[in-house]
Amino acid sequence: MTPSSTTSDPYAGARETTEGRVYTVTGGDWESVFSGADSSGDLPGEERLVVNMGPQHPSTHGVLRLVLDLEGETVTKARVVIGYLHTGIEKNAEYRTWTQGTTFVTRMDYLSPIFNETAYCLGVEKLLGVEAPQRAQTIRLLLMEVNRVASHWVWLATGGLELGALTGMTNGFRAREKCLDVMELVTGLRMNHAYVRPGGVSQDLPDGTIEKIRSWADDQETEIEGVTRLLAGQPIWQRRLKGVGYLNVEGCLALGVTGPLLRAAGLPWDLRKTEPYLGYEDYDFEVPTHTDGDCWSRFVVRVEEMRQSVRLVRQALERLEPGPVMVADKKIAWPAQLTLGSDGLGNSLEHVKNIMGQSMESLIHHFKLVTEGFRVPAGQVYTVVESPRGELGMHLVSGGGTRPHRVHVREPSFINLQATAAMSEGGLIADVIASIASIDPVMGGVDR
Repeated sequence: MTPSSTTSDPYAGARETTEGRVYTVTGGDWESVFSGADSSGDLPGEERLVVNMGPQHPSTHGVLRLVLDLEGETVTKARVVIGYLHTGIEKNAEYRTWTQGTTFVTRMDYLSPIFNETAYCLGVEKLLGVEAPQRAQTIRLLLMEVNRVASHWVWLATGGLELGALTGMTNGFRAREKCLDVMELVTGLRMNHAYVRPGGVSQDLPDGTIEKIRSWADDQETEIEGVTRLLAGQPIWQRRLKGVGYLNVEGCLALGVTGPLLRAAGLPWDLRKTEPYLGYEDYDFEVPTHTDGDCWSRFVVRVEEMRQSVRLVRQALERLEPGPVMVADKKIAWPAQLTLGSDGLGNSLEHVKNIMGQSMESLIHHFKLVTEGFRVPAGQVYTVVESPRGELGMHLVSGGGTRPHRVHVREPSFINLQATAAMSEGGLIADVIASIASIDPVMGGVDR
């Protein structure tokens, strides 16, 4: 091919140069996809069947669209179409104060909100040059592991529903509700908490929390053992998962896939061990791995991860020491020790009198802190946490003002969805369902 020759691909035309092939990505039209205009020629046009799976299909959870080329029941090409849940969270966060940003990022991956909040706040704190008090860090770790268990229960429940294991679905959601009871007790909400704040957490643990979480841990161990007995030896469950959706370590690394998918292929990469934060290096836990790199391996790994998370929660309870849950710097700490009024909504009169009666200067400071926010020194930072779906990274850029100049998220669901074609092409259309379920994508994170 001469340096000036080109390809005719309407989506990404390419030309050869002395420095290699150069692609020009211009976008594409799904009408041309359905008409076969972009077919690579693998199948004659009259033999090419295009199936539009979703976004209404229940196995794509309503907001993910898969366009599949079929030859009989064999998938010859798989394309992922996203954007149906687009919320513009990253851009919205740039028009709010640094503290208000937590109310946006918590809604990205809505099944693991505490992870979103923690990754964001760790970044803000790094820019500020502050560190949350030890008690606040332990509470963050505690809630993240409760949240990890809750997220994995949704993966198991929805995956069971899609493959016909209805008891797995009902048991999974039952167990998840108990996790949300703990989250509600501590944060006041079952989802979208905005509990983790720059400098610490919004409020300390309420009375009775430790006993409640110990009871939760005992109950979760029973639930995990029960679902293992229910599914692990079930012949249909095994046949639907074993050898399906294969992706080895090399494939994961080439695509940037992390989390349970990577560990199910055999690589024990877990940021809690490899790049520890919040004191994870002082905790005793294992990183579950498997070697087969298929849907069955991902099932085994995630179930064991739930056991390890319960183990971490028990250790965190023992490490809770009395102390503050927010930095002492009043220029950063957003006052949050509130007392509810009789209607359960507004502040009580006693609390209002307490604020008003301190001094005019403190009232003005409180007003400015809430309405304008604090300034963050100019700079940029990238912080990561190990979310239930893999590496969750937060890239924050500050221009020195009271709101972010740029917020960009390395979202694991978005990255991991790239593996869909590698898992699905060459397999049966029925196995696409199991493969997508094993990726465990949350479209709120993908379309942030």
